[in-house]
Order: sequence, then structure tokens, then C-alpha cells
Amino acid sequence: MRSGTLLRALFVFYCAEAGVFLLMAPWSSLWDRTVFQVPIPLIHAIYLHPLFRGAISGLGAIHLVWGAHDLEDWLARRRIPR
Repeated sequence: MRSGTLLRALFVFYCAEAGVFLLMAPWSSLWDRTVFQVPIPLIHAIYLHPLFRGAISGLGAIHLVWGAHDLEDWLARRRIPR
């Protein structure tokens, strides 16, 4: 396996993993428990705001789309005969 292929596979895996985590984590109880440990009330309020949570979920969606696009491009290049 060439190193470029391995790096592309790892990048697609990273995008999928990070995308799912960033999409789901802000809405889980884990997020709430972690935010309660923040000592500054202003940052605590920002982290719990739905707009901030939505922005983090949006980053997760971008990761998923980016990973899917890279996977599609990778598979399309493998189908083209040389």
C-alpha cells in the first residue's frame, strides 16, 4: 500500500469520526457535565447556548461532507484505468 493511499484512508476515517463526534457531542449529557466544570460563568453560558452547540454541530456536518467528498474522489480515481 502506498503512503498516499494510507494517508487518504486515515483522513477519511478522521473526518468520519470527528464529524460524528462533533455532530452529536454538543447535544449529549456528557457536554452538560463537562461544561459544569468551567469556572467562568460567561464561558459556561456560551457553551450551553443552543447557537454555540449548533455551530459545533455544523463543524461536524462539514467534516462528514468533506470526508464523503474525499472518499468519493478517492474511489473515482481508483476506477479510472491507467
